[in-house]
Amino acid sequence: MKPRSHQQDEQHLTEQLGATGLRLTPQRQQVYDVLLHKRDHPTAEEVFIRAKKAMPEISHATVYNCLDALVKSGLARQVTLDRGATRYCPHMHEHGHFHCDACGTVFDVDLPTQAMPLPKGFEAKHFDVAIHGSCPDCAKKK
Repeated sequence: MKPRSHQQDEQHLTEQLGATGLRLTPQRQQVYDVLLHKRDHPTAEEVFIRAKKAMPEISHATVYNCLDALVKSGLARQVTLDRGATRYCPHMHEHGHFHCDACGTVFDVDLPTQAMPLPKGFEAKHFDVAIHGSCPDCAKKK
């Protein structure tokens, strides 16, 4: 599958926000660009630091509001790993996450559509799976 262009990302952003009654603002565009540019599951604080480089006037509150709008519009998802800060992921297909306990990096992990068998009559609409261990770089250091 070919990655989308910046123009396609912007159009997708505008359509998704519009579907939930929101409009595209420069701040929402910047926060979304931060999520797409480096897909490392940043925390809100990390998004703020990165967004501030390109948009010095952006505030913490604006970043939190933008992240909330992106989540509500189905453009990003919240990833909560243990008791750590919430992270944000722009990958909207169903997938799990691998958290390296040594370096703290979070990686996307594709999982089978039906990750686990469900009792008869149950229907899964979404799943959250977090796997903990060591990434290849950290495993080599042991």
